[in-house]
Amino acid sequence: MSFEPLAQRANRRRFLKPFTGEAQWPPPMWLMRQAGRYLPEYRQVRAKAGGFLSLCYTPELAAEVTLQPIRRYGFDASILFSDILVVPDALGQEVRFVEGEGPRLDPIEDVGGLTRLKASRTGEKFSIVAETVTRLRQDLPDDTALIGFCGAPWTVATYMVGGRGSPDQAAARLMAYREPQLFGPLIQLLVDVSVDYLSLQVEAGADVLQIFDSWAGSLPDDQFARWVTEPTRVMVERLRRKHPEIPILGFPRGADQLSATFVRETGVDGVSCNTAMPVSGMVKLAEETGRVVQGNLDPLLLVAGGGQLDIRVTEILAAMKGRKFIFNLGHGILQTTPPENVARLVEAVRRDG
Repeated sequence: MSFEPLAQRANRRRFLKPFTGEAQWPPPMWLMRQAGRYLPEYRQVRAKAGGFLSLCYTPELAAEVTLQPIRRYGFDASILFSDILVVPDALGQEVRFVEGEGPRLDPIEDVGGLTRLKASRTGEKFSIVAETVTRLRQDLPDDTALIGFCGAPWTVATYMVGGRGSPDQAAARLMAYREPQLFGPLIQLLVDVSVDYLSLQVEAGADVLQIFDSWAGSLPDDQFARWVTEPTRVMVERLRRKHPEIPILGFPRGADQLSATFVRETGVDGVSCNTAMPVSGMVKLAEETGRVVQGNLDPLLLVAGGGQLDIRVTEILAAMKGRKFIFNLGHGILQTTPPENVARLVEAVRRDG
């Protein structure tokens, strides 16, 4: 497909304006996990699909659940419905989702586990996701931006080595310390295939990319530099060579004091901030880096709703006014979120902004 310059796309899709250097007010907004189990229409489609991965790999259904929050709330951007564990699944590692427990993988514990992963296998499943992106770009309103994404190598590796999510990512951290000669090649493989995966999404119609590093905050600064910052820098550099007009957002969740360094050293166009980041920290990050800042309402406050939600929205907006800012949550929408609270949030951002 032919690639339209960013400035031209931004003239139709205001979500993209901050990436051209132009602050928008009210700010553009979308919410992480905006397509999900809090919506009754999502639950209906999920039941029809059967398993979670079946939903991810059925373009018609994945596109439908991606479109649901756009129809309901009119967000400025839509994010592809998929999962960060599509990448290890495509590589040949067995991935399954256990109801009520989350993902389970056959853990990589040695060289044998690493050598069973094959980059040559990824094309089939990556192309299915790309078909979903193509459908979305055709079906979305023309003024709605489309976000493609992947998990960052560090975060994806924590699941691949640990076999499941964990509170401290101990298995991956120990492998990184004890066996860097094994962990390093795993990270490199994930860098390589993730660049290919994101590039396919751009070619299929994605306007923006986000790299989710949900477990970045579990690492000390030296390991953060090695396993979070450097792999992301390489990915951004390669993607920019292929697609110079595509903005890239990083989300090193929990990076806190390392966020500005991460932005400068990786070259991302914007950074998403988690809930623990003070609003003053977002202001400082915007001033220090000159990049787009995204965040950071507490997802639990969106569950609670009421007057406290309105107050916090007003505080965030007041602090970020005049800056290149995208309103979002500090992490994903929770399953227990009342849909009417999301409607209240959208109204508040657009009213007070």
